[in-house]
Amino acid sequence: MGTIVEFKRPDGTASKGYLSEQNKNAPGIVVIQEWWGMNDQIKKVADMLSAAGYRALVPDLYKGKVALDQHEASHLMGDLNFVDAASQDIRGAVQYLNKTGSSKTAVTGFCMGGALTCLSSTHVPELNCAVIWYGYPPLELIDASKIKIPVMGHWALHDDAFAISGVDTLEKKLQDAKVDFEFFRYDAKHAFANEESDSRNLPFLKYNEDAKKLAWSRTMNFLSAHLKN
Repeated sequence: MGTIVEFKRPDGTASKGYLSEQNKNAPGIVVIQEWWGMNDQIKKVADMLSAAGYRALVPDLYKGKVALDQHEASHLMGDLNFVDAASQDIRGAVQYLNKTGSSKTAVTGFCMGGALTCLSSTHVPELNCAVIWYGYPPLELIDASKIKIPVMGHWALHDDAFAISGVDTLEKKLQDAKVDFEFFRYDAKHAFANEESDSRNLPFLKYNEDAKKLAWSRTMNFLSAHLKN
């Protein structure tokens, strides 16, 4: 449904990503992968957002590599420079969408992509809003005073990958900085919105369809309010 496109990072080097669009003038959303890489599942998320009236671009942060198991995923994520990914690849993707037809742009990401969404909210001034899904970076990397956009966050109460106590700390940082944000906590495990979670056979992952539907309903209302109005 989508195509692979090339875009420039702010430093001038090239990056690639999966672009799914039905209307070239629709608002843009940069969709950030889980630690698995730019696989078919995250492309389906982009296709779903495209069908909902957005241009969705998934930057290929692993440069063509896709993890098939936990060991590979951990290795690839460990090699990724998070600040560079946020300030260069993700910002470059946002700038590409803005230059090619989108008047407003958001970022959303899952797991590792959630952590990168947090960072992008401080490193990408062109953004209009951000939606975080169960992931945050080391919290000392977050300068909440630089977040000037509305933020929504979806968190799992029983998350063994990103402890809910860290969400509480992040929430306090955003409150102190008077960020416009809303956090939702779900009675679920990590990656509850990924329909492939159970097939990974990892004890800390669990798909939860009810939580997914509720989180996506809230997300779509949020995106519509900040990108389509």
